[in-house]
Amino acid sequence: MMVEKRKPKRKKTRGEVRTEATRQALVDAARQVFAEKGMDLTTIDDITNRADVGKGTFYYHFKNKNNLVNELMKSTLDELRAEIDAKCKDAADLENVLDLLIQAHLGFFSKRWEDYVLYFQGRSDLMLKEGYDGIGTPFMDYLEHIADLLDSVIQYHLDRNTLTRIACAVAGFVSGYYSFSVIATEDDHLDETLRPVRRALVAGLTRFIKEAIPSGDAPVRW
Repeated sequence: MMVEKRKPKRKKTRGEVRTEATRQALVDAARQVFAEKGMDLTTIDDITNRADVGKGTFYYHFKNKNNLVNELMKSTLDELRAEIDAKCKDAADLENVLDLLIQAHLGFFSKRWEDYVLYFQGRSDLMLKEGYDGIGTPFMDYLEHIADLLDSVIQYHLDRNTLTRIACAVAGFVSGYYSFSVIATEDDHLDETLRPVRRALVAGLTRFIKEAIPSGDAPVRW
């Protein structure tokens, strides 16, 4: 059997490298300004001024601010999902998965405050009648990913609505409690500070899931 040879990866031209660097500068600038002023108050001028490029450059890379918000939200949540997978890859029981899920969020956002602000603002935007078009898609993909992870360690498969509600509870704990904790304390060891509360939440969620199982259909492992 002949093995097909892979073509060598084409080296990027200087122009392509500059174009990618400019786009990344706009993304980084938006992330910074969103964390300072909020998504709604931030203008395209704010972003281009921070990135030190002209307004026309912005429109070369992005259709509008909504387009940039969606790209930022998707990339942040994609990276968070990768962090969750890495953290939970060896977990085999429900309590361990729930605990590691929360740890993954805390570890991810503790080093990325700007991304946490974006995540928190995006979650809040979902409650508005008029928000950023398309912003709900990456959030639903993220919640479904958590639901799939939970489903993998529950032998009795709960209905999708219940699994999604549990995923929302985990995400809600992180986004709510974490935000107030970092405001109220300058503790550099936030994970240790939150550990007792995290354990209580894990115990509560585990109990909730067990009670959601129809009588007589309890799973073999937890």
